[in-house]
Amino acid sequence: MMKVVTLQHIYGKNRERMAGLLKTLVENELKDLEVKFEISITPENWAEFILEGEDEEVSANLLTSRYGTPAKKAEPGKVYMGFLQAFGEDAFLVNIGVPVKVETEELKALGSGKPKQLASRFGLIPHLPAEVEVIEANKNLKARFTKKQLDIWWSWIKAATDRVTVNGATRSEIKSAIKKTGHGRDIYEIERLGLLEHTIVCREKTDGPGIVAAIGPRLKSEMGVVIGTSR
Repeated sequence: MMKVVTLQHIYGKNRERMAGLLKTLVENELKDLEVKFEISITPENWAEFILEGEDEEVSANLLTSRYGTPAKKAEPGKVYMGFLQAFGEDAFLVNIGVPVKVETEELKALGSGKPKQLASRFGLIPHLPAEVEVIEANKNLKARFTKKQLDIWWSWIKAATDRVTVNGATRSEIKSAIKKTGHGRDIYEIERLGLLEHTIVCREKTDGPGIVAAIGPRLKSEMGVVIGTSR
């Protein structure tokens, strides 16, 4: 028997639904392996798997590779995957297993403005995945976003279309909300960022804030808008 704690955060009011969705995804990923598993939620709200069977070690490695594991400590110079947790007056807070701050000086890579203004401009909302490099690990854990991560966010801004970021919803729930509000022809695609985190890519003449106004009441989600500047 093996235990694996993953970097998949279970959040929101309907945690059981989220855990159930993750279980379905993992069942599909492990379907060809001789292993049984149970899923639970740790006190820190990470998804934890108990694996048992002939392929439990292979399964553990696959889950670690697919979802990552929470860092127990932050080491300077190392790159970590985590998720956006909060946007304060002087920093973004990113959870990599432990909370690290991306402070104002490092946020200049996203342009001018206070953290909350930058988050709003780039459509950043809690729980979106984010890659950081730790730069200081003394009393205060400090980090910067990697070039790879910054390039992704800047590509959203520099695009010819708007985007809408959504957390706490499945792709099918987002598609249903778009269809029921008559906006099916107004979007190109729904990109998956995480388990329940997505970005909706609008068509050239579609207004991102308008999509939020339409589908927002149908989704129990936090949403952000990115206004494409290359129109």
